Amino acid sequence: MEKDLDGMLLSINDSIATLTFNDPTTLNAISMKILVAFKAALDIVEDPENDVRCLILTGAGRGFSAGANIAGDDSSANGGSKGPIDAGAVLETHYHPLMRRLRNLHCPIVTAVNGAAAGVGMSFALMGDMVLASNSAFFLQAFRRIGLVPDGGATWLLPRLVGMARAKELAIMGDRLPAEKALEWGLINRVCSDNELMNETIALAKDLAQGPMALGLIRDLMSASIDNTYEEQLNMERQYQLRAGRSSDFIEGVSAFIEKRPAKFSGR
Repeated sequence: MEKDLDGMLLSINDSIATLTFNDPTTLNAISMKILVAFKAALDIVEDPENDVRCLILTGAGRGFSAGANIAGDDSSANGGSKGPIDAGAVLETHYHPLMRRLRNLHCPIVTAVNGAAAGVGMSFALMGDMVLASNSAFFLQAFRRIGLVPDGGATWLLPRLVGMARAKELAIMGDRLPAEKALEWGLINRVCSDNELMNETIALAKDLAQGPMALGLIRDLMSASIDNTYEEQLNMERQYQLRAGRSSDFIEGVSAFIEKRPAKFSGR
């Protein structure tokens, strides 16, 4: 399946959905058109009939995403007005629902960061369970440059990924963080050559797409652990183990282990 959603490209092959920001002339700056297309794409990805077991998120051209398209008039909060605006309105109506859907997605997410991941584009990049970046990629909390605060969940996520001191440095100083430094800081998982980024991303996605349904439960558990108490997490593990143990994949995994063969998981 391949769909051009007018701002996003979506393809689904072998249970892997690849969703691509597709406005390379603006370095994939996020416009209202892209936000609407993103929602439509997730509707397709979440449809059980399409059997998506891993989602790749990347950008067309030279960058992942330059952040919100403040130069345009369709994604900003003021609609072209020069007067006072509610710069947070579009967060509530469009960005936050997308972020919630990505966090609660049923399958793993791999982000392939090619070039710039700036502003809310950085927030989307960091929604990956596995974040791969090219050598030329960089991350940028660009908000201070236009007098705004970080958004897209960045102020929640960054301190938990790199610690408070580094999170504040990224947000307050607004300097570029190169891919190699991002890896050193623990912000991302892997750095690849520019030419090999998508090959490595697809190989990783294939491995995840062939995994058990428990991968979706694992991502839920890891996300919840950041705010849960120890007792709450133990209780959650118990409930999720019940769900995993009732899956066809658990039966297959145990059978494959006993028979000393590779497991063939169905994602169910």
